[in-house]
Amino acid sequence: MPLIQISQTPGLSAEQKRATIDSVTKAYAEATGKDPKSVWVTITEVPREHWGVGGTPLG
Repeated sequence: MPLIQISQTPGLSAEQKRATIDSVTKAYAEATGKDPKSVWVTITEVPREHWGVGGTPLG
């Protein structure tokens, strides 16, 4: 079973998360020929202070 993991800062609504999971699942299934029912997607919200870009914390 394929597992797609998305890490991002908090802020998406429940509806946006549902739409993201749906779209990512469909795109992966189309690109690979996998059954969409076998594709797992997780969204992990990581606080901004736990992210850094170019050596600088975001939070």
